[in-house]
Amino acid sequence: MNFPNTALIRFMEQAGVPVVVERGGRVFPASSRAQDVAEALVHWAQSRQVNIRCRAEVLRLIIEGGKITAVEARTNGRLQTWHARAFIIAAGGLSYPATGATGDGFRWAEAAGHTVTPRYPSLVALKTANPPVALNGLALRNVSLTLFIEGRAVEEAFGEMVFTDDGVDGPLVLRLSHKAVNALRQNKKVTLELHCKPALSSEQIQARLQREIAAFAGQPLGALLRKWLPAQLTGAFLAQAGLPPKKKAAQLNAQDQKKLIAALHSWKMEVSGYGGYDRAVITAGGVAMSDIDYKTMRSRKIENLFFAGETLDLHADTGGYNLQIAFSTGYLAGKSAAKYLADL
Repeated sequence: MNFPNTALIRFMEQAGVPVVVERGGRVFPASSRAQDVAEALVHWAQSRQVNIRCRAEVLRLIIEGGKITAVEARTNGRLQTWHARAFIIAAGGLSYPATGATGDGFRWAEAAGHTVTPRYPSLVALKTANPPVALNGLALRNVSLTLFIEGRAVEEAFGEMVFTDDGVDGPLVLRLSHKAVNALRQNKKVTLELHCKPALSSEQIQARLQREIAAFAGQPLGALLRKWLPAQLTGAFLAQAGLPPKKKAAQLNAQDQKKLIAALHSWKMEVSGYGGYDRAVITAGGVAMSDIDYKTMRSRKIENLFFAGETLDLHADTGGYNLQIAFSTGYLAGKSAAKYLADL
């Protein structure tokens, strides 16, 4: 692999950005400031005489004889033409439009004759039907989510999720969102099943419930459930289980207990939609990899054009993998473009 994660870590530390490895092998700057990474990269490039031109909008590629000869750009209202012998498109996708992402790279690639697959938000929050307003902002840890498509379980994930004003978000949701969004785009029925106590079997929950019923006999169910769940969750949970919150613990019959256990194991949420690019970690789709020589990141359509990063139809799960794709393809594209120029 060109420029693997170990090489990236070494590069960052040599550039003055020490890193820490957190749970699950996730690597972050020790300062917890993404800005430190950006500033280190800019400083590294400038120290090697890279000319960085800001506030310049590339309008089109000028292609002659199967090669790009120049790009036409607009800077401060003035049209300019910049010539070069090799070009790399690393313009990102459509995600995080507040950062300036416009998807222009897709337009340039199409104009150059490349196939660009349909784009859509991925690693994104999901919207659910009738989300409980009272749960907005509530984070759940050590829970599991199972994704169902047309009634069939297709993937399960364990970890943390967050309720939002229109659905659910967080690492668990992002991990399942790609398949969920794909299914929604095909008008398929998508459902999430929340398991609040995945570490406990039904038998263990039943035994514990018996103890709690005895301890909270004269108190309402809400008080009992606060031993199991965050207080903010109890009202919505009882509604899901079909039990009145004022019912006393001692009044729970065998059927009521089954309802509680079933709700702890299986809280179903119908997925009705997904967030836009402003809430998406990445953009799925892009320049088809069939148009790219993956050994060099060189275009199969234009001799002196290379691609890197999210402009490509290439993405992975959450957890830093997409950043690694960007760095690895960027390294390979730059290295290959330099060799192309040296061989001219």
